[in-house]
Amino acid sequence: MNDQPELVRLDISTDDNGVAIATITLDSQPNRNAISRALQRQLMTNLDAADLHDSVQAVVIRADGPVFCAGADMSEAASGNMEKGARRLVALQRKIATLDKPVIARIHGPVRAGGLGIVAACDAAISADSVSYAFTEVRLGLAPAVISLTVLPRLTDRAAARYFLTGETFEAAEAERIGLITKAVPADQLDEAVDAIVDSWRNASAQGLRETKALLNRRLVHSIDELGEHVVRQSARLFGSDEAIAAMSAFLEKRDR
Repeated sequence: MNDQPELVRLDISTDDNGVAIATITLDSQPNRNAISRALQRQLMTNLDAADLHDSVQAVVIRADGPVFCAGADMSEAASGNMEKGARRLVALQRKIATLDKPVIARIHGPVRAGGLGIVAACDAAISADSVSYAFTEVRLGLAPAVISLTVLPRLTDRAAARYFLTGETFEAAEAERIGLITKAVPADQLDEAVDAIVDSWRNASAQGLRETKALLNRRLVHSIDELGEHVVRQSARLFGSDEAIAAMSAFLEKRDR
């Protein structure tokens, strides 16, 4: 019997023409949908299930609760070796990028650090204009190493240098301007904007979507395969450093007050 709580849900809806859309919902609200080992594992399982479902034409990744994704689970990161976790995050980004179906992120709340790797791996990302973003790693003695695999191809060099090195928070309009997301819209128009893209995919050829996505992501996937182990080692080294452990512990103590 599996006592693991359900942190990620998969719902498949089929229209009158037999075309299905898979919606994957992150629901680990106590830790703000942080990328824990359990959430990562369940997200991979549900992506696999959506990919293997013949009638599914596209995938939507969304979240419940006020936060889309807070990044790495700091309680896990501060208490153990992160090499396996970093390798799993590389695999997760690669899974999204190589899925036979196009994937769109529906972003209703803040995204931090590792969560931005999920956003950047998606083929499209629609955000409420009230959402804030930040690469906070530099403030914790870390670097956005693993997520750089998908984030850097989206951003201009100057934008990457600014936001990676400062860790400053920026809004959805800026995220759109620098290429991190596809579009920022008023919060009350978020579902409409997501549905517009999903409907265009619904009406396309499954083969056309699959082959075009593979064409678009060819260099991205090559980069993941070429650099994945390098950034895994870098990430593990930084997470295991005294400086980062102290910073993460201080973060957790402040959060729990």
